Amino acid sequence: MRRPAAPLWLSGPSRWAALTQGQARIGAALVALLVLASWLALLSPGPPPVSHDPANRADDQADVVLYEAIVDGVRHGGNYYQVTAEALRAGDYPLRPFVTFRLPTLAVAQAALPERAVVAMLWVLAAAVFVAWYARLTPAFARAPPRLIAMALLAGGMMAFVQPELAHFHEVWAGLLVALSLALRRPGRWIEAAAFGLAAVLIRETAALYIGVMAVVALAEGERREAAGWALVAVVLAVAVALHAHAVAQVVRPLDPASPGWSGMLGFGFFVRTMSVSTALALAPLWLAAPLVALSLAGWASWREPLGLRVFGTLAAYTLLLSLFGRTDTFYWGLLVAPVLLVGVAFALDGMRDLFGGALDRRRITVTRMVR
Repeated sequence: MRRPAAPLWLSGPSRWAALTQGQARIGAALVALLVLASWLALLSPGPPPVSHDPANRADDQADVVLYEAIVDGVRHGGNYYQVTAEALRAGDYPLRPFVTFRLPTLAVAQAALPERAVVAMLWVLAAAVFVAWYARLTPAFARAPPRLIAMALLAGGMMAFVQPELAHFHEVWAGLLVALSLALRRPGRWIEAAAFGLAAVLIRETAALYIGVMAVVALAEGERREAAGWALVAVVLAVAVALHAHAVAQVVRPLDPASPGWSGMLGFGFFVRTMSVSTALALAPLWLAAPLVALSLAGWASWREPLGLRVFGTLAAYTLLLSLFGRTDTFYWGLLVAPVLLVGVAFALDGMRDLFGGALDRRRITVTRMVR
């Protein structure tokens, strides 16, 4: 049998520390395959190019300009659904099916507030995410330096979430709320996490995938009350979406254009590219950023705490979503999980040492029984 090595950064052993050599070899092969697959991002189409010229903002950030116009219309007394329908038509956006209309939650709330208050609330939410994750990660790391590195990685994942010009973007708010929900969830303490999860899905319904992951993991862990709580969140969302669909039907015309669909089938490389442009990895060349995304996924799977499995499950779910259904113009779906992604690199050091060390280790403890 193999003697587990002492942790390097973590306070306790990684999930892979006690694997047999055969299991470690399988795990190491899967991680190596994941890293190799990440370089498919080099062949994957990316988001539409951005000129970074302020004069071209209407083209570079067309969706942001659309949401700003909707909030402004509601602020001046317009009905949300009528304002949104007119804005979508003016921008040559599809109006069918009903999911092309965002839920009214964010726009109506922002229309009731001054613009500076909206930006201030965004910064407060980002600060709350940072503080909550600092409290959550402090026991995970044995010393201050790796803990600070983990927080720097968190800041790198939140780079896009503190930009005032993105304050009207639904995925920015929903992504921060998902990150805060994850940080607040602890064994036996899930109500706060479910509440922020509910806020996330009422702003952007694609966060429902996160709700589903949390419900399934809670059920697998035997936390039936928690699973029921997440199921209740899903029921509330279903009611809100049904009312939303009815309201959209009142303003859509028969000749309004329909969406081309969401069966992008762009593959894992597109997810990697999406995460690269949504975080601080955008500052690195893609050939370097791609394997770091893969190591982030592997790192979260390495953390032995139950939260590690929940974060990894959430990341895996959105990996599938973007790989199968994402289009180049829907890359922003990745913002729902971008804040927490890069923290996985901090867990990867111990995890990969244990995994590859176990796969290559030849040391053994031999127990000899002598009978007289």
